Order: sequence, then C-alpha cells, then structure tokens
Amino acid sequence: MSKRLFAIRGATGAENNAESIRKNVCEMCLSLFKKNKLTQNDFVSIQFTITDDLDAMNPAAALRKGQSDFDVSSIPLFCSQEPKIKGSPEKMIRIMITVYMDEKATPAPVYINGGEKLRPDFANK
Repeated sequence: MSKRLFAIRGATGAENNAESIRKNVCEMCLSLFKKNKLTQNDFVSIQFTITDDLDAMNPAAALRKGQSDFDVSSIPLFCSQEPKIKGSPEKMIRIMITVYMDEKATPAPVYINGGEKLRPDFANK
C-alpha cells in the first residue's frame, strides 16, 4: 500500500475559558483522528490558529493536557493567532493536520461547535 501526504482541516468554536477550549479542541481532534483512521505513526504535524478573543488557553496545550485516548506527545504541535478580519466568526479554533494516508484515501474534515459556518460544504459529512 502506497502512502502520500495529506493536509486535513477542521474548526471548532469555544468559550474563552480553559475547560471549553480543552473540551472542544479534544473533541475536534478525536473526531478527525477517528474519521480518518489515523495512528500516531501517520502524523507529520498539527497546526492550530485561534481568534484573538480566545486567550484562556493555547489549543496545542489543550490537546496535550486533555488528550487521554490518543498520545500526541511525539507529534509536533504549533499554534498561531488567526488574522483579524472584519466579519469573521469569533471564538474559533482552526486546525490543519499533516499526515500520511493511503494514496487513494479521501480526507474527512471536521467542522463542529459553530465551526460549520466556516465551511458549510463540509459540515455534517
């Protein structure tokens, strides 16, 4: 079976407190990992962006602290602030995971907890 590199995206909303950020980041990530049948050996990296109104916790730290079903300790995690654009949704955390999957795989994005408004074409798939 040949593998190729894929980037898979997603987004979730959260309230500006550590518990909400941790819960929603972990829910989004676990859903991405399960829907795409990923193992720890598949990952290259995980990148997050976060809107400036969410400052209670870094999503990478949230994933490290809140993850019990999937060990992310060996996966490089990175976070940056989302550009402030007029009219953009608030309280959003976006993710892009870079992984190796079967070359014929169809990546499955995850948009939940208000993230659906960013990509309604991918919501509920």
